[in-house]
Amino acid sequence: MDYLSTIRKPIEGEMNNFIELFKQSLSQGDGMLESVLSHIRQRGGKRMRPMLILLTAKNYGDVSDVTQNAALGLELLHTASLVHDDVVDESDQRRGQPSVNASYNNKVAVLVGDYILSTALLRVALSDNHEIVQELAELGRTLAAGEILQLSNISNQEISEDVYYQVINKKTAVLFEACCKLGAISVGAPCDVIEKAAKFGHNIGMIFQIRDDIFDYYDSAEIGKPTGNDMLEGKLTLPIIYTLNQYKNDAVLNLAKKVKAGTINQDEIAVLIEFAKQYGGIKYAEKKMEEFAKECQSFIDECVKPELKDSFKAYLDYVIQRNK
Repeated sequence: MDYLSTIRKPIEGEMNNFIELFKQSLSQGDGMLESVLSHIRQRGGKRMRPMLILLTAKNYGDVSDVTQNAALGLELLHTASLVHDDVVDESDQRRGQPSVNASYNNKVAVLVGDYILSTALLRVALSDNHEIVQELAELGRTLAAGEILQLSNISNQEISEDVYYQVINKKTAVLFEACCKLGAISVGAPCDVIEKAAKFGHNIGMIFQIRDDIFDYYDSAEIGKPTGNDMLEGKLTLPIIYTLNQYKNDAVLNLAKKVKAGTINQDEIAVLIEFAKQYGGIKYAEKKMEEFAKECQSFIDECVKPELKDSFKAYLDYVIQRNK
């Protein structure tokens, strides 16, 4: 099934408009800044977050300039955070292509990230909606707090599923939650409706991040993310956290501590990955995704217009089944 076409079908015109506005927002004449912005524009992506904003707005009203500016603000904020995250993580790739810091340097990446963040603030201000401006500002604070929590968790010797959920809530789930809130707010939806939409977005975000973490246990050029990359960065994710807590193994636990200490090598990472696969870590993570997906499906059944149900269901299915 072509999930993306199904998702986009009822918002095709609005998405085309969004993409054009996004490109305009990331254009700056010539020189180095334009060169870096062009590099970022070419990465494109599927625009999962703005699609969710537009779909949510259409579910409760009509997509307007307010909706578009909210979507632009969020996507630009997200883009800026990725540029900065690659500097923090010392990543040399983003979606299978060289990161900004790898193509240029850290100084350029930080400054361009700041430029994009300021552009996000400008765009969301043009919504002329105080609630949307406040929501985006809170989102920026939460994303930064999530990154700091993740960094502090690396030195924390406790291997906790609860802490893992705290991190992905602040890093990813909050972003999808904000999409649904902004979409609903932009068309004047009442508070109880906004809350239900936000919960759907939160659950989508949790699924999205768990799926992303599962990718790290498999080797695929399609994903653009090498196997064990999270562990090389000092991060333990749900499959290995579950197996370590369920099946006490001192040798494997010592390897997990080496992950947190930043002294792990690829051969040792391979042992951890195999341990997670052998003892049900991947299946457990997939089971957790299914639990969040059931809540998402209940929202679609109860709160989504009949003409949009196929798009929302395709969105959910894509997030669960995507391969990159």
